Amino acid sequence: MLSRNLERARNAFKKRDVQEMRKAHELVDGEPHKQDQGQYIKSLVYGGLDGIITTFAVVAGVAGASLSSGVVLILGFANLIADGLSMAIGDYLSTKAENEYNQAEREREQWEVENHPEGEKKELIELYTAKGITEEDAQKMVDIISKNKKAWVDIMMVEELGILETDESPLKNALVTFFSFALFGFLPLVAYLLSIAFDIVKSNQFFVASVLTGLTLFALGALKVRITERNWFISGLEMLMVGGIAATAAYLIGYFLSGLG
Repeated sequence: MLSRNLERARNAFKKRDVQEMRKAHELVDGEPHKQDQGQYIKSLVYGGLDGIITTFAVVAGVAGASLSSGVVLILGFANLIADGLSMAIGDYLSTKAENEYNQAEREREQWEVENHPEGEKKELIELYTAKGITEEDAQKMVDIISKNKKAWVDIMMVEELGILETDESPLKNALVTFFSFALFGFLPLVAYLLSIAFDIVKSNQFFVASVLTGLTLFALGALKVRITERNWFISGLEMLMVGGIAATAAYLIGYFLSGLG
């Protein structure tokens, strides 16, 4: 457990408030810090962004070609399921592969520490001296670290291999990605579903879909600052612009190729 409130420390850094930062280091959260705090936010945000942008691009392309709302719904839902599953499977496989690679490297480091400790000590001393620490101080640090083999391996994983281990679940990441993709990707289709029951929506389907998509893109972009720690308004505008570019390109393609049908 770290003797600080991590969230408060982050807020202090944003404000460049030294006093707040000092208070944050005097407070204890009461729970161990976990690196996975933001991993599901990442899957949620990027899954949602991909879902809403690709689905709205389909909607824009069909609208540009002046095709029926039925075609929009068919292509839109097909995109939701196919792309959603593709993203979820990709997230699952990439997370699983990363976990397996990290575990294999950890086992190798443990084996080296057990069978060639002097060589591992020498490597760690070299890593520390390369950072500007004197050889004498580096030797003292390594002598202390090497008393705890787990801590020794943990440090070698970071310092030698540059691996920051997490306990990410491939299945959970995949599920969050899929449901986020499907949920946010569904929003551009809401206007076309409502048009079945409401005539006022039917005459403004694409406009309503555009407004819903724009608001959601901005909200997701603002939420992305939980990962990037950037200005929420600028982040929201960036996502709105990216979605707008994709939708405009799809609309123009649909418009210019509409005569092929």
